[in-house]
Amino acid sequence: MVPHALTVAGSDSGGGAGIQADLKTFNALSVFGMSVIVALTAQNSYEVSGIFPVPPDFVRLQFETVAMDIKVDGSKTGMLFSSEIIDVVAEEFTEFSVPVIVVDPVMVSKSNARLLKEDAIDALKRKLLTISTLVTPNIPEAEILSGIRIKDVADMHTAAERIHEETGSHVLVKGGHLASSPIDVFYDGRTSQEYPGIRIDTKNTHGTGDTLSSAIVSYMIRGHSEIESIRLAKEYVEGAIKKSFPTGRGYGSLCHWWQYGTA
Repeated sequence: MVPHALTVAGSDSGGGAGIQADLKTFNALSVFGMSVIVALTAQNSYEVSGIFPVPPDFVRLQFETVAMDIKVDGSKTGMLFSSEIIDVVAEEFTEFSVPVIVVDPVMVSKSNARLLKEDAIDALKRKLLTISTLVTPNIPEAEILSGIRIKDVADMHTAAERIHEETGSHVLVKGGHLASSPIDVFYDGRTSQEYPGIRIDTKNTHGTGDTLSSAIVSYMIRGHSEIESIRLAKEYVEGAIKKSFPTGRGYGSLCHWWQYGTA
């Protein structure tokens, strides 16, 4: 049987991030993708010019209509925008006993548009992270979630431990914002692990975080362990960045199909 993955996120009209990046990733990794759209964005490669949140009741209707008919083997979240939407999403995950939940705590876009209201951060921590399998913050997001200033890899370990202690979620702090080579740090309450990475000289990185979290949940529901899924997902994302291409005047897009041919 083909595994079924559900993305709960915002739509990127420019096609590089959000729901669009998630579905491209699911398809590339042989997973059947479904979606619950929580917000529409008017977005291109260099700006988010508008956000239109979906009413929470319609977010719930999308989720229930899908989940009542099609088994959800795992899900990932991206942009969630408001505490009201987070409440609904957390309730639906619990109602349908979704077994694998990967949370990409999207707060700000690459063009610095706020994608999560400031007053929704507490709901994210209390309602969603407490039921999630894994949360994948970048360094600025990990600083907000942990309350710790992160300057180096040692601080990343401390932040991951703090987030786990407060929420119970496993944590992958992404090191792309480090001045040195990027290193991601994983912590699950017992095991700490570092995932070294390479820095690729390109600005075509739109949707990198969305793609990573989608790849992780894809590998997990295909039967890989969490630690192995992170390793495989990082390999997939690095390949997608290496084969990335410009799509406008700003941040270009990843090549989600790099394993099957180049752009």
